[in-house]
Amino acid sequence: MKVIDHIRQVKSTVVSFEILPPLKGKTINSIYDHLNPMMEFKPAFINVTYHRSETMFKKQADSSFLKVEVRKRPGTVGICAAIMNHYRVDAVPHLICGGFAKRETEDALIDLNFLGIDNVLVLRGDAAKNESSFEPEPDGHAYAIDLLKQVVNLNHGIYIEEDIKNGSKTDFCIGVAGYPEKHFEAPNMDTDLMHLKAKVNAGAEYITTQMFFDNQKFFEFVKSCRSAGIEVPIIPGLKPITSKKQLSILPKIFHVDIPTDLCNEILKCRTDAEVEVVGTEWLIQQSKELKKNAIPVLHYYTLGKPHVICNAVKEIF
Repeated sequence: MKVIDHIRQVKSTVVSFEILPPLKGKTINSIYDHLNPMMEFKPAFINVTYHRSETMFKKQADSSFLKVEVRKRPGTVGICAAIMNHYRVDAVPHLICGGFAKRETEDALIDLNFLGIDNVLVLRGDAAKNESSFEPEPDGHAYAIDLLKQVVNLNHGIYIEEDIKNGSKTDFCIGVAGYPEKHFEAPNMDTDLMHLKAKVNAGAEYITTQMFFDNQKFFEFVKSCRSAGIEVPIIPGLKPITSKKQLSILPKIFHVDIPTDLCNEILKCRTDAEVEVVGTEWLIQQSKELKKNAIPVLHYYTLGKPHVICNAVKEIF
């Protein structure tokens, strides 16, 4: 089932989860071990992130260095198929611009279609670790809207090869990302909303937000979206804070603010175990308020902490 259909059919708030593919060398059982405790909550769908390759330099016998491209977390397409087969729950693979040529993206979409996966979340993706700013592949997309348009084209049977006539049409439900605190590269919120509206106009059917820790920012974001003419469903993305170092890491990497009250409580903690308790309680209160406001789906970024998410969700549903 498509994400948009899940949203339209809900009678009360449901949950969805997001996971990372395992590091190369791990088995699919690492995914099942991660998801098994969360399946009791009957998630509407499960997102699986996509990761670009990284450049590494390996020293050779002659002391020269060989440039090697390595993808540390491969397998998104296969993991989505395995999840759907194992749990009978819909999976949503992320598609990113970074590190992929248009033909590679088209082939991935064809594979997804053959496997019966009809949802994708379209993202530009982050800059490579050795880049100061995002650089697309020579034959890749520079912006998420361009990637989105490629998916829309395939939904209409339009392939890269112009000689393909009457090509088979796919039927992907397309989601995009939204930023309650503004994308860090956008000069202002109005510009950010303008780009988001363009993606919706181009075919995005729903929005999933970046994590946030202040619900008021989410409510204000939704209000601003509606004022800008963005009418598609907006799913809040939620994540618990589980260590003191995240007070600096999360703002630096994800460009989000940590509320003063939450920050002060975490600073009082002596151990990360105590931080986890504080972070879980904050997540519970966030979730309860969002649920009270009839948000159809609460999307949890699990990212290696399934037990924390389980402890929180048990208190909410």
